[in-house]
Amino acid sequence: MVWDRQTKMEYEWKPDEQGLQQILQLLKESQSPDTTIQRTVQQKLEQLNQYPDFNNYLIFVLTKLKSEDEPTRSLSGLILKNNVKAHFQNFPNGVTDFIKSECLNNIGDSSPLIRATVGILITTIASKGELQNWPDLLPKLCSLLDSEDYNTCEGAFGALQKICEDSAEILDSDVLDRPLNIMIPKFLQFFKHSSPKIRSHAVACVNQFIISRTQALMLHIDSFIENLFALAGDEEPEVRKNVCRALVMLLEVRMDRLLPHMHNIVEYMLQRTQDQDENVALEACEFWLTLAEQPICKDVLIRHLPKLIPVLVNGMKYSDIDIILLKGDVEEDETIPDSEQDIRPRFHRSRTVAQQHDEDGIEEEDDDDDEIDDDDTISDWNLRKCSAAALDVLANVYRDELLPHILPLLKELLFHHEWVVKESGILVLGAIAEGCMQGMIPYLPELIPHLIQCLSDKKALVRSITCWTLSRYAHWVVSQPPDTYLKPLMTELLKRILDSNKRVQEAACSAFATLEEEACTELVPYLAYILDTLVFAFSKYQHKNLLILYDAIGTLADSVGHHLNKPEYIQMLMPPLIQKWNMLKDEDKDLFPLLECLSSVATALQSGFLPYCEPVYQRCVNLVQKTLAQAMLNNAQPDQYEAPDKDFMIVALDLLSGLAEGLGGNIEQLVARSNILTLMYQCMQDKMPEVRQSSFALLGDLTKACFQHVKPCIADFMPILGTNLNPEFISVCNNATWAIGEISIQMGIEMQPYIPMVLHQLVEIINRPNTPKTLLENTAITIGRLGYVCPQEVAPMLQQFIRPWCTSLRNIRDNEEKDSAFRGICTMISVNPSGVIQDFIFFCDAVASWINPKDDLRDMFCKILHGFKNQVGDENWRRFSDQFPLPLKERLAAFYGV
Repeated sequence: MVWDRQTKMEYEWKPDEQGLQQILQLLKESQSPDTTIQRTVQQKLEQLNQYPDFNNYLIFVLTKLKSEDEPTRSLSGLILKNNVKAHFQNFPNGVTDFIKSECLNNIGDSSPLIRATVGILITTIASKGELQNWPDLLPKLCSLLDSEDYNTCEGAFGALQKICEDSAEILDSDVLDRPLNIMIPKFLQFFKHSSPKIRSHAVACVNQFIISRTQALMLHIDSFIENLFALAGDEEPEVRKNVCRALVMLLEVRMDRLLPHMHNIVEYMLQRTQDQDENVALEACEFWLTLAEQPICKDVLIRHLPKLIPVLVNGMKYSDIDIILLKGDVEEDETIPDSEQDIRPRFHRSRTVAQQHDEDGIEEEDDDDDEIDDDDTISDWNLRKCSAAALDVLANVYRDELLPHILPLLKELLFHHEWVVKESGILVLGAIAEGCMQGMIPYLPELIPHLIQCLSDKKALVRSITCWTLSRYAHWVVSQPPDTYLKPLMTELLKRILDSNKRVQEAACSAFATLEEEACTELVPYLAYILDTLVFAFSKYQHKNLLILYDAIGTLADSVGHHLNKPEYIQMLMPPLIQKWNMLKDEDKDLFPLLECLSSVATALQSGFLPYCEPVYQRCVNLVQKTLAQAMLNNAQPDQYEAPDKDFMIVALDLLSGLAEGLGGNIEQLVARSNILTLMYQCMQDKMPEVRQSSFALLGDLTKACFQHVKPCIADFMPILGTNLNPEFISVCNNATWAIGEISIQMGIEMQPYIPMVLHQLVEIINRPNTPKTLLENTAITIGRLGYVCPQEVAPMLQQFIRPWCTSLRNIRDNEEKDSAFRGICTMISVNPSGVIQDFIFFCDAVASWINPKDDLRDMFCKILHGFKNQVGDENWRRFSDQFPLPLKERLAAFYGV
């Protein structure tokens, strides 16, 4: 075929017949199911892009070649769309103009498929920054809306809707001279159009501008709301869906305008949540979720609860389609391998060093694991999930006031003979667990045994939801005598971990991990039995559930700690873990959960992990080295080498931290024989915060375990630590702070030259408003430790930090870190007593937070308290101590005789 490269571009461009036939041939072939043919076609299409008028052929087939079938014409348009995306800036001007004019002339094609394709093409060109260079596009589309011809009006509206979705921001900016001032009033006129499709487009276009509170829309807000109400009963589901969506968004941005009509809106949404069309029902159900987050929710909804709760509960049943999609009738599938798209990517949470608190030692940020997520495979948001989430948030709003509306329903549901109904009742019970816990307690002695029975229901979907619901009540179960509920629950859950259904295995593993977190050492008597089950699951599980099993084992190790360090347990647990470890390649992402799991196990087993540590240590160092090398290549020649996945390095650093923490001094020979400190020096300067975060954690752990190897590098490390005391990256800053504290304890007086690099930043952090608790505590401990080893350097600043220092350390448990920090503060007070005078009451309070300090520390406290009392005299001391809360007063008198 002969291509004329010199084709002069004119509006009356004519295709070469032979060229046209070749392109049609390609378009036909590309619809072939054979992948090899498709690949050849792809290559040919790419080659054709070097001819300037190739895209003219494509638009010609789309808009002019009416003799061709619609799928072929549409495909031609979609290929053109991809070319616009990839090469638009290289199109010759004539081609661009030809495409633009053809699009506008054919937006009203009689075929809906072709209209939609032209609309997509227009939007793609517009989103390439062309709204500015195509000034007549919006006026032309808006004027086409008034066309007598339905197809033209519908095609133009379809294109406008896509432009509003893709380019909402630029439409509301000065760049285009504010076209919305004309467009929005125009769209509102079409809310009353006779065609349902047009009405739907009109509402969808305006909806794009609600969340951003676009000025042009806010001017017409009352007329918009009025028009929405007029469409409330529209016979077209798509219109009702868009009306619901608009009301949900208005709830967030213009509550003031909805309030006068709230009663009617709630009544309307109640109807719509039961709409025959599931998409409408889902949009409406979002309304309850959004309303529950508004402060006015409690007052607005209270009178509607008797109607609303049954509607939500009803929405929590699986629909017939759900059951088909979930293969709800397939009971046994444990031997069927997982397909790769079943497995969601996991994210590694980098190591953050935190203090133990006196309540229960749990971290406050960690409660995001039990969302209602019981049917992952269609983890599309659906009416069931939305209803359950709405019930969950409403339970948190109304607490036990919700129960009178729920309990009568639960009685019917939980014992129902139809499994779908019973299953929804169990989901309801789980959804209200958090909000209504107090009020549910009287019923739990009866309900928990019933649920434990449901764990062996013959329907897999009932067994899996029961696992989830029981995990939501794990806290209560663990608070009762263990034989009553914990033991039977654990026994049944372990059986479910070995269920023949994969969804049940997954739900049971997750529920068991939650139970482990709640029960901690309560599980110690059953360890042999638990390990037996978890190890057996190794040989049984397919890919996806294996990853969850690692998590359950890691959580077990975190929960029972050193109780795991018994030869018979190690013998059960380690061989299968090490076998998986040897099977996995360095670039396999399954290493992440396995490394995390081993990190917990190493910390728990301590010296028990020694026989396994060498190969594990070596591989971690290799992973760090490989990743750094790959990153360097990528930096030097980005087009030749792709960027590494740094998660491999982060997870490896975290496991090395676990080894250092677990093995203590035993890690010394491994560190001596490796280049880990050189690698750490690079990691500490990585531009990715998570890499720095994990490398500082490892630095602190190695400082504790084998300082002799760290010491020679301190002069290089300290300046880097100083520059990372930047609270913008909370976790990086936290770990750097902690590492400085550990280093100072080891360095002693030799820490002196480094104090100026870090002290000012630390004092600034401890005085910043809204600094997270963990960071405050670590900062206080590190300042205390610096003052302990170098009091002369730190004490002069005492007055600048003593108050926040005292308030942030009064809540943590007695431990080594708290001990060294308080020794530091006492030493600094003896160097600079006037620095504490103004805030002495805070110091008293902090001292009183100790349960039993070591004798010599108690003496230090005594000296300071009595010294202060003697200095001010009895009379002043009495006046001063009268300000104390009674418990503080009594405590100081009892412990320190002041």
